[in-house]
Amino acid sequence: MLPGSIQISGETLSGAEIRDICESLRENSVRLLSLRGCQLSERDFGHVCRGVAESRSLAQLNLNLGIVSNINRVKQLAEALKTNRSVQSLFLHGSPLTDAGLALLNPALSIHPSLVALDLGDCMLGDEGINLICGLLPPDGAKSGLKELTLSANPGITSKGWGRLAIAVAHSSQLRVLNLDYNPLGDQVAGMLAVAVASSRTLEVLDLEGTGLTNQSAQTLLDMVENYPTALRTLILAENNISPELQQQISDLLSEGEEEEETEVNEVPAREKNPWICQNNSSSQMVLMTSGLGDSLLAETEM
Repeated sequence: MLPGSIQISGETLSGAEIRDICESLRENSVRLLSLRGCQLSERDFGHVCRGVAESRSLAQLNLNLGIVSNINRVKQLAEALKTNRSVQSLFLHGSPLTDAGLALLNPALSIHPSLVALDLGDCMLGDEGINLICGLLPPDGAKSGLKELTLSANPGITSKGWGRLAIAVAHSSQLRVLNLDYNPLGDQVAGMLAVAVASSRTLEVLDLEGTGLTNQSAQTLLDMVENYPTALRTLILAENNISPELQQQISDLLSEGEEEEETEVNEVPAREKNPWICQNNSSSQMVLMTSGLGDSLLAETEM
């Protein structure tokens, strides 16, 4: 475990364990709280939320895999986040939020002063949810916004919703990482995203693994990387119907200039700056090996 972290996965938590967790939160000794896939009562979930509200040290909160399982829990989490000022990274992957749940959570997310990373993968979202998420990607830098956004496996979002997101990404002043893997995007949406990437001044990582892309998408993305200056460093295209040759061409273009940046990156400890590290595998894909944002954001890769 990392210092100052509580990480529990797949356990049924007792009242005594919850009391210990809440006490640590109130004592401001926890920076990372992960209760991934755990079972806890409604009452105990409420206690945890109150502990989150009171904590001034908590930087990363992982409630993945069904912890936020109903509307009442969404409401309690929203209330906690309205009071909390320290959480930078919120993981809700695999929670049945739906658009209605996100609508309840959104006001707290919109006003949170520190939140920069949000995982809403596999949360049963649709186009209404996308409209709310776009509001978390401010275009002018006048207020804080997300730097990392995960929307993996939300098949209810239509091409209209993805188009709206592409526009927001194009104009976002802060977004660096966008994970859209395992959504049925297809070539049409990929074309919209290529335009967004070409317009963005900040997007460094785009995950399109398993999104139904073909060589048509890859050619569009290759043309974008070839002809437009972009901040993009990592493009994940695994599990798509794309030829190895096109994948390699895109990989080679994205790799240009990495040697010049490598010296600067190596001078900074990985835990301090959490750099993005890319590597080519045997299928010529760009693979994201580490994740994290900001000096104080703790890195945790589990979902």
